[in-house]
Amino acid sequence: MREKAQEKVFSQLGRWKALKAERPGLMIGVGGCVASQEGAAIAERAPYVDMVFGPQTLHRLPDMVDRAGGAQRTVVDVSFPEIEKFDRLPEPRAEGPTAFVSIMEGCSKYCSFCVVPYTRGEEISRPFEDILGECAELAEQGVREVTLLGQNVNGYAGAMDDGTPADLALLIHYIAAIDGIDRIRFTTSHPLDFNDALIEAYAEVPELVGHLHLPVQSGSDNVLRLMKRNHTRDDFLDLAARLREARPDLVMSSDFIVGFPGEMRQDFEDTMDLIEQVGFDQSFSFVFSKRPGTPAAQLPDATPMAEKKERLQRMQALLNDNARRISEAMVGTVETVLVDGVSKKDASEVAGRTENNRVVNFPGPQRLIGRFARVRITEALANSLRGEFVGFDEALEPGLAAASA
Repeated sequence: MREKAQEKVFSQLGRWKALKAERPGLMIGVGGCVASQEGAAIAERAPYVDMVFGPQTLHRLPDMVDRAGGAQRTVVDVSFPEIEKFDRLPEPRAEGPTAFVSIMEGCSKYCSFCVVPYTRGEEISRPFEDILGECAELAEQGVREVTLLGQNVNGYAGAMDDGTPADLALLIHYIAAIDGIDRIRFTTSHPLDFNDALIEAYAEVPELVGHLHLPVQSGSDNVLRLMKRNHTRDDFLDLAARLREARPDLVMSSDFIVGFPGEMRQDFEDTMDLIEQVGFDQSFSFVFSKRPGTPAAQLPDATPMAEKKERLQRMQALLNDNARRISEAMVGTVETVLVDGVSKKDASEVAGRTENNRVVNFPGPQRLIGRFARVRITEALANSLRGEFVGFDEALEPGLAAASA
């Protein structure tokens, strides 16, 4: 959430003031991260708003509507109801062969630039058995791949039936044992919570894909300190080396903030060097934007915006070069692709993702959707690959593979 988001909210509320005057019975609610951070300030600046609620109190909306209907003042609920966090989730419903499963919410790291702890609360993990139950139900509905979600997903510490906490590595082992689940991904993670067991899971659990999104934000010890990331550049390089030792073909992507307050040119060059050393794939990179209420928003910032944008362009060019090399190296190889739908480029083709998260478009019938296909990569494009169907994966689709042989 950035400063512009707040400005947009109050600007929109200003436009709605006249609408409320015309239609007094109209009910106006403001929800989400801006609402969570601003809280009662929204009611003070826009008293015609009926309800203000945060991401963690969305399930209370029916009650808030009832209360707001007879209230003289704005109903504000931006609390973090820990006990209710995961007891109002909808029933699992598959909409294809892939699904997202929420396993934790919030973050307790308090990085200086991040608003999540203030808008989502501290880390709360969903009970272990609840997650396994949802994954099993999704598998029965035809889901083959699950992505485990959380603001700091590898900080997962959900309670098992006997009350003991389970970490993400143990959860992955159990999900991998569910019949029908053949791929597991997770996002977004923090380097500090990559314990030995999670690293070893990359060597021990074939269902855990060989692609990892691991935000580092900067390759400079000075900037990492200012960001309060609580690890060093060498710590991250050591972690990357250990992960690649466990899974030699692991492809890693990341997040980077350019122009963080206090970032000197050498700090930026250190980040560029880290990108080259790790060989990061497609990654997210942004010019620093102040998050209101965070410590970083108060740091002095002397770097001109023009220089920040020049640094960002250089970084994105390097990341794009890395991604292109990885894609081009795949040409001629035969990859396992989970076909998840009709191609967006050509309705006569199908599309899916490789284990390392590349989109592949190739000619094939729609009966391939939901199946693991072996696809020979024939061309590397800017944001996707092209290929040709070779057959079904023998390990994942034994009956179909035999029939097509």
